[in-house]
Amino acid sequence: MSVALDGPHDAAGWQPALTMRIPSQPAFAMSIYDQHLDKNPANYAALSPVSFVERSAEVFGDLPAVVHGARRYTWAQTRERSARLAAALQALGVVRGSTVSVMLPNTPEMVEAHYAVPALNAVLNTLNTRLDAPLLAWQMNHCEAQVLITDREFAPLMAPALQLLRDDFGRTPIVIDVADSEYGGAGALLGGFEYEALLAAHAPLATLQGPADEWDAIAVSYTSGTTGDPKGVVTHHRGAYLNAVCNAATWTMPHFPKYLWTLPMFHCNGWCFPWTVAMLGGTHVCLRKVEAKAMLDAMRDHGVDHYCAAPIVHSLLINAPAELRAGITQQVRGMVAGAAPPAAMIEGMARLGFEITHVYGLTEVYGPASVAVKRDSWAAQTLSEQTRLNGRQGVRYMLQDGMTVLDADTMAVTPADGLTMGEIMFRGNIVMKGYLKNPASTDKAFEGGWFHTGDLAVMEPDRYVKIKDRSKDIIISGGENISSLEVEDALYRHAAVVACAVVARPDPKWGETPVAYVELQPGSAVTAAELVAHCKGLLAGYKVPREIRFEAIPKTSTGKIQKFQLRERAKSAAAFE
Repeated sequence: MSVALDGPHDAAGWQPALTMRIPSQPAFAMSIYDQHLDKNPANYAALSPVSFVERSAEVFGDLPAVVHGARRYTWAQTRERSARLAAALQALGVVRGSTVSVMLPNTPEMVEAHYAVPALNAVLNTLNTRLDAPLLAWQMNHCEAQVLITDREFAPLMAPALQLLRDDFGRTPIVIDVADSEYGGAGALLGGFEYEALLAAHAPLATLQGPADEWDAIAVSYTSGTTGDPKGVVTHHRGAYLNAVCNAATWTMPHFPKYLWTLPMFHCNGWCFPWTVAMLGGTHVCLRKVEAKAMLDAMRDHGVDHYCAAPIVHSLLINAPAELRAGITQQVRGMVAGAAPPAAMIEGMARLGFEITHVYGLTEVYGPASVAVKRDSWAAQTLSEQTRLNGRQGVRYMLQDGMTVLDADTMAVTPADGLTMGEIMFRGNIVMKGYLKNPASTDKAFEGGWFHTGDLAVMEPDRYVKIKDRSKDIIISGGENISSLEVEDALYRHAAVVACAVVARPDPKWGETPVAYVELQPGSAVTAAELVAHCKGLLAGYKVPREIRFEAIPKTSTGKIQKFQLRERAKSAAAFE
């Protein structure tokens, strides 16, 4: 019998996401195993992370589920509150395919929304709390929000957003106001319903059931929209379920973890961790604002052992006064995501005794979908080499079917030589359904049967992926490609640098040259000339920044640096010289 292998191959015959095709057998030939062996309620259930909540309430109902200031809820109570919210939303007309937008910090209400909305087979739209009113109005109109749940802290922002939504789009969602016990500030009531009163007025649903079809949408999350309108990334129950499981397996998380919410839950649905924590019967330790003291106090007071954050948040802990870390005796494990987390950050966390796992992904793959899996042999390496190995994007999550580096034009597999650059691509169950109301962008993203990330990388000999840059962030100077991430990593190795970003600046001779924007550690002092000299010791001459600018660096609410703003700064400055 001949066996054909579908998909691209490299010189060694290896191919990503191996699939087998047996030519002599029709694709849908009936066999004895297809007769009288059908799906039925006893042997099949659609995968949905909602099931994790029901299980934890059933078997761990007396254990803590949520800690928020003075508030404490067990898993039985959290399940009941979520079921009351689901009943209330159902009474307000929320059904399969309805969109419920939420404008909430990391509070119990945000956790409950992640359980209640999917239980109705409705779609959760978590709004970025740092967007402006016009963009919020645009997003709520685009996803046709039927209900908005909003924290009173954001009333000054949401009031004009709702006005624009009515005036410009003719849409008036039902508004539910949340008065969080830990806010303490003022804020107008924007709707006709108050959250706690609404929960009290409705008996809980008997079951948080989830969808009949696991392909149904569970959430719509918007990309940053740095070039034109943002895209609505639609994800499904199956992917959310599988990535929640992957999170636990990737981190070898035990039952009953104590998880600190430093990552905004509005970002890729908190990387699916609202559902991972439910699966393990763990404790959500909520945090309205991310500050070093609040984080370290929570770790000490509640025994936090897991948290996720962007590199800049980890750096807050590294730079915090030593006395704030006193009394934290448990092993704390952090997860970091980023195109290239600074080596200085990884080394700094290791010196603190925090164990860091590096993951990589995008909104389109539910947050993290690959991980730099640590091998036992790495422990024998120097700290510097361990940092390099751990700083790679690594290998696909175990339930993701494929992750590789391909030539975007030919879709050929790049050799695993650590040198040949291509584009990182994913395919499998942990990839979005597509972009809402945007078939052209969906088709483009899935060209060739893979999801195109736009990130440029190499495949190293051990088959771990290493990002070199975003395709739009490569600097071409005199015909030579310069990775902005490589230059940034060199800058981060200077003790005075707390944040930096390197972008292209137009140059009449070279076409482009690298310019670096730098923020310094409080109390530190270093000159541009000193930083240039530092870089010369680590980089080839043509890669060294031609200019260092000590300026505030724009960042998103998740700590990601907004390079598109810096590129505009660099262009504007060059135009006047």
